[in-house]
Amino acid sequence: MPVAELLRRRLLCGAGLLAVAASLTVGSASAAEVSSMRMTPIVRAVKAARPAVVNIQGQKSVPDEKGPTGAVRQVNGMGTGVVIDPRGYVLTNHHVVDGVRQIRVTLDDGTMDIARVVAHDKRTDLAVIKIEVGRPLPVIEVGSSLDLMPGEPVIAVGNAYGYEHTVTRGIISALGRDVQVSDTQAYDDLIQTDASINPGNSGGPLLSIEGKMIGLNVAVRAGAQGIGFAIPIDQALQVAADLMSVERLENKWHGIEIGTTRDGSSTIVRRVAPGSPAAQGGVRPGDVITRLGDVDVARALDVERALLGRPVGERVAMEVRRSGQAVDLGLTVARRGSGPVREVAARLASSTTPTEDDGAWQVLGMKLNVEPKSTFESRSSRYRGGMRVVDVRADGPAAAKGIRSGDILVGMHRWETASEEDIRYIVTNDALGSLDEVKFYILRGDETLYGAMRVNVTRR
Repeated sequence: MPVAELLRRRLLCGAGLLAVAASLTVGSASAAEVSSMRMTPIVRAVKAARPAVVNIQGQKSVPDEKGPTGAVRQVNGMGTGVVIDPRGYVLTNHHVVDGVRQIRVTLDDGTMDIARVVAHDKRTDLAVIKIEVGRPLPVIEVGSSLDLMPGEPVIAVGNAYGYEHTVTRGIISALGRDVQVSDTQAYDDLIQTDASINPGNSGGPLLSIEGKMIGLNVAVRAGAQGIGFAIPIDQALQVAADLMSVERLENKWHGIEIGTTRDGSSTIVRRVAPGSPAAQGGVRPGDVITRLGDVDVARALDVERALLGRPVGERVAMEVRRSGQAVDLGLTVARRGSGPVREVAARLASSTTPTEDDGAWQVLGMKLNVEPKSTFESRSSRYRGGMRVVDVRADGPAAAKGIRSGDILVGMHRWETASEEDIRYIVTNDALGSLDEVKFYILRGDETLYGAMRVNVTRR
């Protein structure tokens, strides 16, 4: 074959190879651009929420039913949590972290840190834990559970059976479910869904199709297929606001009783305690809080988040909407004030043998003793502890509401009453002074009764 013809064929062959290579390159580039058909609302929702979802692992001791009486065994616990503040505050279920010796939290990027429990509420099975990773963390976008509709699509994300960031989908099957999941734990007003919620999903988000958290996954119905439950997010974040309150965590107060507007879209001031930092700053009932410091306010939790960590005496810029007009105010961070409750706290703190009797007798009009745990186990009660009423002051708040000796006090307001420490916390809590009445829960025989009492403190 002539040399010229051979060169021509080699050139043509080379050009063909270049064309194939070019087509492969073009194919790879187009693959990186995900089509709109694949980028569905579910994919977008998961992609947006996933960075704020954490996996929780830890070891806890549980009774060994096969061993001798009193024997325990170690099990590996698992669960999920959601970041609700960029400083590392994570909301999860109390049962996920209860009894765990070392709470290991893993972020979406693989970063692992040991968490500490900030606060918990056994009755609602919620807890706030905190991790320190040295950088701001992405926060879950929150929706509302006030306008949910049966049949609308939802997505569950969690550490199902230890498989991190498992995603399942389904619909809202029903609303307002009351569920007894064990002899010691019951839940009220849950969201029911057929999105698969498995062991390890607890504490993870239930997302709307928009990618906003509308519930916190909490329970699986044993023996049932396709039935899972979640705590409505508005309910969960109200409890989280109590757990993260500056009063509870840092002995500070603001004096604002916070509610929401009728449509649930804004945070409105229901009441301002006289003489409180809020009152001194010009806050009025009916004000709609829109911003506090560098935090946009949409719910009570945001107010607590905005004030956490700020030093006493710092003036925090506050924006409210009043009668449709924007108003700039300032709220100065302060320690809890003085008054009868404060005097009780000082007396209890200075006592060489402190008990709850002094405060409970003066503030509540009751003398209380710790009730043995066996009482609640034998009754298959949802409560894990309580205080038995052993005496009632005739002219006290408890007597006025019909509480009598033999009753078991199991809760007040949003606080548990399972120990002397719980009672001491309640009777020395200045929040009592800002409440017109304090709701209480008691066990009497086989009945659970509740009411509301005016406690003996000076209103602020």
